[in-house]
This record gives sequence, structure tokens and C-alpha cells, in this order.
Amino acid sequence: MSRPRLSTFSIVAWDPDGPTWGVAVASKFPAVGAVVPWAAAGAGAVATQSFANTSYGPRGLALMASGQPAQTALDLLLSEDDDRAQRQAGLVDPSGGAATFTGPGCLAWAGGRTGKGYAVQGNILAGPGVVEAMAADFEASPGPLPERLVRALLAGDRAGGDRRGRQSAAVLVVRAGAGYAGFNDRWVDYRVDDAEDPVPRLGELLEIHHLFFEQSPPQDRLPLQGETLERLRAIAAGLGYGPPPAGSGLDEGTRAALRSFLGNENFEDRVDLQAGTIDRPAFEYLMRRFG
Repeated sequence: MSRPRLSTFSIVAWDPDGPTWGVAVASKFPAVGAVVPWAAAGAGAVATQSFANTSYGPRGLALMASGQPAQTALDLLLSEDDDRAQRQAGLVDPSGGAATFTGPGCLAWAGGRTGKGYAVQGNILAGPGVVEAMAADFEASPGPLPERLVRALLAGDRAGGDRRGRQSAAVLVVRAGAGYAGFNDRWVDYRVDDAEDPVPRLGELLEIHHLFFEQSPPQDRLPLQGETLERLRAIAAGLGYGPPPAGSGLDEGTRAALRSFLGNENFEDRVDLQAGTIDRPAFEYLMRRFG
């Protein structure tokens, strides 16, 4: 079976707020998210690339979950691998300890660096400025870990990234109980498997994630009245959901039309038809999409 080399740049990182662990990666290779990123709440995160050994993912997480620091876990993985000269990997452990490795068989430019709570690494890159840009951006960026990871990935991409070009990108972030309905730890898990410019698209998917899985604070909700209501009524009517685009406020016909329209867009949790409010980010998204 053919096994192409993953020309890849990635960041693995930890945030004590949560705590949270994650990986962001991009490559001139299809579906890089199916190979490189691994993470588990309470264990850490792993990126395995170049001639990737995917056993590094579950094995590395198990070692770190058992109490081995990232560097020790990485040393153990390498010691068991006869092809370690062709491997590249980054690990971050439950406490934020980080380690990176670039085998001498990786194609230039190849290398990595670590900092407090993160490791960045890449191979077949435009140059060392790629990992330097990623590290600098991550260290300077505030906010939740998913955004910090994607911003760091974009910084590396715009610093030259994979010298062969662009094709796919992925972000995986875990936190205990953060998955759908709280049943698992998978907070953010998005992939762009084949695109001309995948990293910005990854950022767009992250924005959509927040739209569908979070709610705005009370001060960021719009009353369903005036122009806000009439614009939504017009869109709903134009899409065949209900009454004509002019009516007498939030009457029962309008409520029924908006209930169907917003439910079909998966925004039932972003609107309160009894209180007569809608989350501002959801409204702005609908305006961009349907205008």
C-alpha cells in the first residue's frame, strides 16, 4: 500500500482553563485530520506526521494518562520505533508539558520548537519562519484554545506553510464533558479535507460551531420587533415558511413561520419566541446567508 509522506505543520497545546487540550494541523495532503491529530481529556494531545506512525496517537495518550510526562512518553515511542528517523511528532501532557521531535530523515525544511503549554513542528516547509510565526502567534493570542490554535495555524500558513502548497486542515480540541450533550470530551472537531485554501475555511467552521452550540449573553440579544422582525419575516416568507412579509408584529402566524424557519436552520436554541428575542450572532449570520 502506498504511504505518501505528510508534508505538514501542526501545533499541539494545552490551556489550564477547562483544562483543554488540542491540535491544529495543515498539509498539502488530503484529509490530514484523519491521520495527524489525537487528543483525550485528562491525557493530552499528540500530532504524528512526516512518515506518520498513527500508533503514536493512542499509545502516546495512554502513556501520558498513566503519568508519564510528554518528553518521557515521546522518548518511549521513539525507542520502540525502528523508523524513528523518518518520524515527526509533538506531544503535550495533562499538565502542559510539551515535547517535539524531528527525525533526521524528514525532508527540509523540518523542525520544531516548544514553549509553555505547546509544541509546534513541521516538515517540507517554506522555512523555519513557519514554526516561528506559529509559536509567536500562539504566545501572543488571548481567548479560548480553539481560536488560538486556528490563529496560530493561519500564521504559519501565511508565513509560507507547506512549500508544496495547500490542501487540507483540521482542528481537534477536547475538554471533559464538552462533547455533544456532554456525553464525551470532543469540544471542537472540524476538518477541511480538500480545498484550495483550507485554513481560513477552518476558521469559518469554528465560527459556525459557536453559532450552533453556544448562546449569547442577555445583553447580546435583539428584540424581535421593528426592522429586525420585518427582515426575518421577509426571509421566512420568501422561503415559503409562512405569512407575507408585512404583518402586525410578532403575531401567531409570524411565530409559526419563524419557528419553522429558525428550527430548520438549527437555531431553535438561539431564539426565544415567547420572550421575543434572537441572539445577535445568529441574526447576523442569517442576514449574511439569506440577506
